[in-house]
Amino acid sequence: MTSLLYLTRTPFSVTSVLRHARHSSSLAGVANPLPASFLRGGTSKGIFLHRAHLPPDRSQWDAVFLGIMGSPDAQYGRQLNGMGGGVSSVSKICVVGPPSEAHKSAGIDVEYTFAQVGIRDSVVDYSGNCGNLSSMIGVFAVDEGMCLPRISQGAKTTGAVRTFNSNTNKRIDNTFLVAERGGRFVPVLDAEQTSIAGVPGRASPILLDFIAPSGARTGRLLPTGRPQDAVRVALSDSREATLPVSLVDATNPTVFTSDRGLRSALGIPDRVPIDYAEFGVVDALERVRQAGARLMGLDPLTQAQPKVAVLGPPSPDDVDADVVINAFSMGVLHRAVPMTVGLCLGVAACVPRTLASDAVRGRRDAGELLRIRHPGGVVEVGAEMDNQGAVRSARVIRTGRRLMKGVVWW
Repeated sequence: MTSLLYLTRTPFSVTSVLRHARHSSSLAGVANPLPASFLRGGTSKGIFLHRAHLPPDRSQWDAVFLGIMGSPDAQYGRQLNGMGGGVSSVSKICVVGPPSEAHKSAGIDVEYTFAQVGIRDSVVDYSGNCGNLSSMIGVFAVDEGMCLPRISQGAKTTGAVRTFNSNTNKRIDNTFLVAERGGRFVPVLDAEQTSIAGVPGRASPILLDFIAPSGARTGRLLPTGRPQDAVRVALSDSREATLPVSLVDATNPTVFTSDRGLRSALGIPDRVPIDYAEFGVVDALERVRQAGARLMGLDPLTQAQPKVAVLGPPSPDDVDADVVINAFSMGVLHRAVPMTVGLCLGVAACVPRTLASDAVRGRRDAGELLRIRHPGGVVEVGAEMDNQGAVRSARVIRTGRRLMKGVVWW
């Protein structure tokens, strides 16, 4: 069979492609392809879209997002027919638009909705937020002319954008370096300032500040009102086990359990590393997650929320970390840590008698950043509490990079 490649002398442009765009019979009026940007934020990558380019009826978004990512890919799980990469950290979409009048009057610059797209199935989950991609919402909005950054002059010029996440109904501030070009301030991402674990190279920092992050899904920092609970779960070998958990809802709800509790339940000796890819471990943690979800009043069958994470002490020679975390996203061990889970851990460590607080006791002074060891390295997070124990904010430094701007077919 002979393959023919036809070339045109007409220069490529987004406008020319959209002029000849095809339209889906089931989604008449939605351009195919769609204007899009492909951006890295922290240790995730995702497609960023304008809300105005999507149907007003959000029930129609799923078909578009699944087509963009190449899902479902039940047989191979690689999403080769789309922009996804076969892992949850790159099967993500952010839809960005102007704020409502109410939010605008409250000082919000831009709103966004996050979608976690299933890989092997057709589930598009809107129940939570992505902390990593949240770092690029302000940059994308300024690049696309949706808003202007709030300029601060100092040793370096920074711009701030107040964003509102519709998944969790929370405000998240982005602050990043800017430079004046052509009479306007634009984000600077290529300055070699800092690096983050899990991403090679260096880039300028982006400060993420989650304002009043408690109760993102449940309305309460501790959904059960207790710093620790116990869940009894059936294991894959027909035994039952009871594990301690801390159920915490800050930035996103998370079920924390302990390395010691997991070892005890599965009969894993202290000297033997836990294999987080082994079926018995994965199955046990999913059952713990589901049990925690029920106690939190959440749907246990929704894999995206809550997350589940195992906490343990750093090794004796690890002087760079206060706690070790292994977190699961969509049933798979995360290669770094979902940033909302890291931030949730930072908050939980400030709440007395939680598993997180117990894990870091004596390892840091009050007010210091929490140093979290994850499979990709170390990340530092901070939480600010008021005198009554309420969370004022949770903060972390991320970096980001523009990867592509053009159109995407669905």
